[in-house]
Amino acid sequence: MSLPLWSIVVAAGAGRRLGAETPKQYLALAGEPLLVRALRPFAHWADPGRLVLVVPPGDEDEARALVTSALPTPPRIVSGGRTRQESVWLGLQAITDDHGFVAVHDAARPLFDGALLPGWWQRLEGLGERGALVPVLPVADTVLTLDGEEASGLVDRSRLARVQTPQLFALPLLRRAHREAQARGETDASDDGSLVVALGETLLTVPGDPGNFKITTAGDLARAEAILAARGEEGATSATTRTGFGYDSHRFAPERLLILGGVEIPSDAGLSGHSDADVLTHAIMDALLGAAALGDIGRHFPDDDERWRGARSLDLLARVLALLVEHGLAPAHVDATLIAERPRLAPHFDAIRASLAAALGLPASSVSVKATSNEGMGAIGRGEGMAALAVATLTERRP
Repeated sequence: MSLPLWSIVVAAGAGRRLGAETPKQYLALAGEPLLVRALRPFAHWADPGRLVLVVPPGDEDEARALVTSALPTPPRIVSGGRTRQESVWLGLQAITDDHGFVAVHDAARPLFDGALLPGWWQRLEGLGERGALVPVLPVADTVLTLDGEEASGLVDRSRLARVQTPQLFALPLLRRAHREAQARGETDASDDGSLVVALGETLLTVPGDPGNFKITTAGDLARAEAILAARGEEGATSATTRTGFGYDSHRFAPERLLILGGVEIPSDAGLSGHSDADVLTHAIMDALLGAAALGDIGRHFPDDDERWRGARSLDLLARVLALLVEHGLAPAHVDATLIAERPRLAPHFDAIRASLAAALGLPASSVSVKATSNEGMGAIGRGEGMAALAVATLTERRP
């Protein structure tokens, strides 16, 4: 391979969607930070001195300490920008060659198979200084366009693909794509290949790897850990489980919205509470905390604390998930039952399950929501309020 290959690994984001206080690039996967695992394939193949790591401003020393002892080729450490696009551009500024190629990879994809890199590099060289190569995966699900809650059209999925990293480019081409994007006032592109397409250039696609998924939620982290454990990798954790039970109830209240699982349900009354009184989400939070032996929702979100007045329960759920991540736990399955005489809830189950699955970082198939009445017995049976029961299963990452 005649021209050099540089590599930029972008680890400059806050990673808050995963829910942990620690930015996700520093979280451990099989005993190593994600950013170390993301760097390793490139440290193996790249020429010494041609590996660039982009980190949040102020994290340079911490990142250097993490990677120097772990990798045979320590990277150049660069401070990132406000957006991913700005961070890649700053990484490009650290590259001293005018010609050659560059691979751009996200630290949130720590399971990239580095054995693919030489073949991709060889294909890219054949394209010369207008070369651009991206790995893609087919779209397996049917795709609809929406108008509010109604489907307005069906998209031909055979013409769609999901894009992964690393993406490989001729250095002059990627620099030009970033400069022209800046000239257009574009600063928040999430993908470098799209900037090249905006120039009118063509992207070569290669088959991606389903195992090279992005760590976005706590469930993704647990899935990656399970994959490494199944491979028998040293330091990976085994999949043990914990189970918790949750319960909550609220009175009906006029002039309040009825929110269940983060979804607004048509009703003549909502539920009374300090927050949005989402009784279903509260029961699930209680079950998650119970499985983790971390108390109950009253301990973490007391009703005399003004911080939680009117709070969205899905936001409180995100805080619970962050707590689980810090304790090496992740949700695996949730089963919940609503107990109410009114309103009729069955038509809303799909929306509720989808909302909760997204919040929990789980597929909808791992979230069960049901409803029953109390057959006229007690306060719930008299229609004075609503209750919810939940059982949650967590995976625990143990060496």
